[in-house]
Amino acid sequence: MKRPVAAPARRFSSRFHAGAVAPYLFVAPWVIGFLAFTLGPLLFSLYISFFDWPLVGEPQFIGLQNYTTIITDDADFVRSLKVTLTFAAMFVPANLIVALLLAMLLNQPMFASGFFRAAFYVPSIISGVALVTIWSWLLSHEYGVINYMLSLLGIGQINWLGSPNWAPVSIVLVSLWSVGATMLIFLAGLKSISKELYEAASLSGVGKIGQFFLITLPLLSPVLLFNLVTTVIAAFQQLTLALLLTKGGPVKSTYMLAMYIYDNAFKYQDMGYAAAMSWLMLLLIIALTVAIFKFSSMWVFYETEVKGEKP
Repeated sequence: MKRPVAAPARRFSSRFHAGAVAPYLFVAPWVIGFLAFTLGPLLFSLYISFFDWPLVGEPQFIGLQNYTTIITDDADFVRSLKVTLTFAAMFVPANLIVALLLAMLLNQPMFASGFFRAAFYVPSIISGVALVTIWSWLLSHEYGVINYMLSLLGIGQINWLGSPNWAPVSIVLVSLWSVGATMLIFLAGLKSISKELYEAASLSGVGKIGQFFLITLPLLSPVLLFNLVTTVIAAFQQLTLALLLTKGGPVKSTYMLAMYIYDNAFKYQDMGYAAAMSWLMLLLIIALTVAIFKFSSMWVFYETEVKGEKP
């Protein structure tokens, strides 16, 4: 009497189930981290925004009172929002222009191009505290290197961090120190543009400036859209530099919205009010992002795009 052959089927079944579960095991750490450290705190902040929630004491449900107070009766919120919008209006175009220029420079055949790419990128991964330490020395009114260099050119000393007019500019200049990440994304976009297009344009008599506006900029517009959105989000979340470099001064000229939220949460110990402001900032960022995407069809082009059709 022959014995039934069932073992191979069981082995196959066990392998099948192990293979089906394996992808979920690989994704599980990210999913758990996302739920525990991103989505969970996000939903909890929405919950406490409807409470008077001190760090010490019992929270009390107050409904939409935090939101109505912020919108109708908080002059500091309006002031900090104006400072943030002013910073974004300076930082966003400056960041994109500098990053694009550096990317175009590094896209040219040159000696030790890999070294220069790393050199421009490394500052973007330096911690904010180290960055503030370096720039507070460079921008010092009394012994700063930048003022010393300006004095050699016959230019008087500038109170970079102590003047209401120059302090916001200083924050923008220091923020540009971390332009490396945006530069690398632009560089990847430039590498994807076919050189044959430039050769054909040269044969047609189109100069370098014309090639930039007729070839480079249109084909780079999807990358520009991505960098624009991420830079706008980063501008609204700026906290470390203003907090450590100027402490929001002088006369609150660098007192940004993120710093006002930070003060309400940890200085005034009103977590509910800070959470409500955080959600208003999130809604503002979402509105700006939607507006950017809404008007992107007017200036964003794709290589596979055909007139009258969508890619």
